[in-house]
Parts: sequence; structure tokens; C-alpha cells
Amino acid sequence: MKEKLEALRQEAIAQLNDVADVQTLNDLRVKYLGKKGALTEILRGMGALSAEERPLIGQVANDVRGAIEGLIESKQQAFQKAETEQRLQAEKVDVTLPGRKMTQGGTHPLNKVIQEIEEIFIGMGYHIAEGPEVETDYYNFEALNLPKNHPARDMQDTFYITEELLMRTQTSPMQVRTMESMQGKVPVKIICPGKVYRRDDDDATHSFQFYQIEGLVIGENIRMSDLKGTLLQFVREMFGPNTQIRLRPSFFPFTEPSAEVDVTCARCGGSGCRVCKHTGWLEILGCGMVHPEVLRKGGYDPEVHSGFAFGMGPDRIAMLKYGIDDIRHFYGGDVAFLKQFARM
Repeated sequence: MKEKLEALRQEAIAQLNDVADVQTLNDLRVKYLGKKGALTEILRGMGALSAEERPLIGQVANDVRGAIEGLIESKQQAFQKAETEQRLQAEKVDVTLPGRKMTQGGTHPLNKVIQEIEEIFIGMGYHIAEGPEVETDYYNFEALNLPKNHPARDMQDTFYITEELLMRTQTSPMQVRTMESMQGKVPVKIICPGKVYRRDDDDATHSFQFYQIEGLVIGENIRMSDLKGTLLQFVREMFGPNTQIRLRPSFFPFTEPSAEVDVTCARCGGSGCRVCKHTGWLEILGCGMVHPEVLRKGGYDPEVHSGFAFGMGPDRIAMLKYGIDDIRHFYGGDVAFLKQFARM
């Protein structure tokens, strides 16, 4: 048996020295050291040896196994080193080449407009109030003077989750929540930016989701002239110092009186063009004095306090400001479209 083991050692070493690839090396490992390998087959005859011979043969077998394993390990390390060197040669970097220019991102045009609006109103002493997009029917409608079955609810058809939970149709709920949190204290000066949802079919001027920024001021002796002066200041900072506004009577359930606000066309300065349909005016927001019932719902006495509110769509303002003719561009993720605003 000793002779068989020595012969096995010589045979294995000879074959391992000629190995040229990893697959052959693995095959030889199984051939000589596997469960059904040559060494195992020889050692099955250990039972026929005498007690004196077994330790000696066992020592020889261990030496043979150690020699084969050592050579296999050496070969494996050599293959790994060669593979690493080959990969390094293939992947080496020429440091003399010019660097790759990194693509620089930019702020989305909608975010630009929202940030600009926020900065204008913060400069006038307003605070930003944000709240949930999933709202209760009470805050979205009832507290804003829109009780159940009120026909004006049809103007803001939305997505209901349950009978009492819905995706908000406006950011006005934050006005009521803010009034409640103030517990009758004044002054209140906030703007409420955020995303809103309505069941509109998407087209060039409508989207089922869009942004809205609403404002609320409550105090003593707040008048319509305060509202007009605030909006005039806003549009001149937004569109230019020569911008004018006009208020047209309108209807909103949560304000009385109410008005639609137009600004002189930013394209033609009011002389008339295709953008303003040759009227010289563009509608940008709605506003009015806070309805007494809304004041009561918010915890204020309309005999003591008054206020005004307004609401605008940053999407529409961005379309007017940048000459964009389709609201869907804002939400399509078209990189070519967004690149136009990267450095504006």
C-alpha cells in the first residue's frame, strides 16, 4: 500500500505540474482527493493492515494528501494572480486622457416658480403652512362653506378614498387648520403651497394633479384694498415693475365678495397678442374677503376680525412666465424639455 501511495503522489504531481487552466485543476482535485478519488480508494484497504502498519501507512497517506493539496493551492494562487494581472492590464486608466464632463442638473421649472413665489411672500412677512394631501371632507369642503350636496362641490370633483377621506382639491384646508391652531389669535399671514388633485382629463391646460399656492390674512380692519395692494406687489415682483392688475367680480363659496385677478400680458405688455388672445390681459388667480362662515369655523368672530384669501396655480404662472403651451410638459420627465431651464 505504501508503494501505491508513493506512485499516486508521483502521478498526481506530474499531472498537476502540467495544468494550464482552472477547470483542469478542479478536475484533478476531484480525481485524486474527492470522495471517490484515487487516494480514498487506496485508503479503503487500511482495514486489512495490521495494527503496527496502520499508523505508518496513515502517516504516508497524510504526507501524500498534503503534497497534492499544497501543489493544488499553489497552482490556484498562480492562476488567480495571472487573472488579476490580466484584468488590471485590460482595465488600466490612462491618466493623461481628458476627464469626462459631469452632467449638471437643474431645478425643475415648477419648483423655480414655487420658490420664487414663496420668497416674494416671505419678504412680505408671510409664513409657509404645509399639510396632508389626503384630507377629510370636513377640512376640504365643509369648513370652507361647502356643506354636503352643495352644488359648488361639482366644480372640484376629486378622488374619494372613503366617504370622509379624499385627495385634497385645494390647499385651502391648511387655512382652516391654521386658524384652528391659532385659537383666535391675530395676525395670521400664511401661504399654503402644495400638490392638489381633481378628476380632470389631461390636456394642454388641465391635469389630474397640479400645484396650488393659497394665501390667507386675518386681522382687524382688513379690507379689500389691502388684498389688492398685496396682489399688485406680488405681480410686479413676479412679472415686472410695470405689471398692472384688474379685479373682476366672481364667486367662490369661501370668500365674499370674490374676484378673479388678471395681469397685463407679460408677452405684449398689454397691447394684445396671441398669448392673451389680443385682450392684453391674462387671468392668474382668484381671491376675495374671507366669508364670515369660514371665519367662524376657524374660531374667529367675523364681527371683530376680517381677512382676505387668494389662490393661484404655479403651473399656470410658469407657463406664462416661460412661454410653455402644454402643462403636460411639467410632468412628462422629458430631459430635453427640462434642460432648457437648467441654468435659468
